[in-house]
Amino acid sequence: MAEIHFEHWGEGPPVMLVHGSIAGGASTWAAQRPHAARWRLVVVDRRGYFPNPPAEREDFEVDAGDIAELLTEPMHLVEHGPGDPAEFLRAFIAHVGSSFTPPDPLPPPLLQNARLLRHERPTDEAQIPLDALRAAPFPKLVVSGGHSPVFDAVCHALELRLGASRAVVRGAGHSVQRTGAAYNDVLERFLSGDRVLPGTTRTGRGTPPPG
Repeated sequence: MAEIHFEHWGEGPPVMLVHGSIAGGASTWAAQRPHAARWRLVVVDRRGYFPNPPAEREDFEVDAGDIAELLTEPMHLVEHGPGDPAEFLRAFIAHVGSSFTPPDPLPPPLLQNARLLRHERPTDEAQIPLDALRAAPFPKLVVSGGHSPVFDAVCHALELRLGASRAVVRGAGHSVQRTGAAYNDVLERFLSGDRVLPGTTRTGRGTPPPG
């Protein structure tokens, strides 16, 4: 079993929530807690992210192995990437267009995560088996924040290559899950079997992280 921290929210069919860069599981997916009324949410903290022990480097292949070990039953999978860690974090947030505003000074958990982000393995080293993923029988959903032509172009390419459903959730930039109800509506429809979401657009107000 992967030696990383995770927790369960609610009861029901399982849905695994995997955070991106900067924030850990509970902070990233705070606005999705209402789904726990119907689903069993498996909220993961990736290796090196608090409350796991610090790690020297963030590596997507290691993370993939950890997540694979946690997939012990069929379940939905939802994923959301300067020298001073605080300055680096703020520059990263501005670059990707997230609505998240980090506190100053950074609390210890966020400081640990920001240090890890500075040593993230370059994503251009990833060899993603898109054809195999398209052929896999499980459905796929690609969501973006509608804030960046670059990110939307990537999501459109994934939609075509994977044969995926597609949605745009505006209101929180890169941190689409922080829109709360707007994102949750799209996710609930998809989890409930609404596989075709052509041209779906939702707008939310972006919720701040807890603490």
